[in-house]
Amino acid sequence: MRRKDREITDQTEIKAIMEEAMVCRLGLCDGSEPYVVPLSFGIEGDTLYVHSAQEGRKIDIIKKNNTVCFEAETHTELVKGEIPCNWTMNYCSVIGKGKAYILEDPEEKKKGLDCIMKKYSKEDSFAYSDSMLNRVAVIKIKIEESSGKQRQN
Repeated sequence: MRRKDREITDQTEIKAIMEEAMVCRLGLCDGSEPYVVPLSFGIEGDTLYVHSAQEGRKIDIIKKNNTVCFEAETHTELVKGEIPCNWTMNYCSVIGKGKAYILEDPEEKKKGLDCIMKKYSKEDSFAYSDSMLNRVAVIKIKIEESSGKQRQN
């Protein structure tokens, strides 16, 4: 990281940013073409969970290349300057990479959906019909590495 003064190395801080962030951007590589999609997500330990329709570009790409990257941020604030090149942004962010796996087992899918639902609802118990589980794709991303960065003035 070029700006070591902005680096976040404390895993507790990195986890807190991920827990507070409302959107995770998932980066995929479709051959030589990059593809980024914003998603709701859940995080548990070194695992991210996202959900999707059973079909679509994201699913097609993951089936061909399951190496992904992700980004999430909090505390974003525009900081205006006297001249255009002095404008900046305050933020706390996390970027990482890992491997994505499309879950097939209904119990694993429930676990992933529970993780996502808990993040946004702050509740602990959810029920999913068999037809719902059959219609949704749940993607498990095993995080291989992540780092944080911040600028707060």
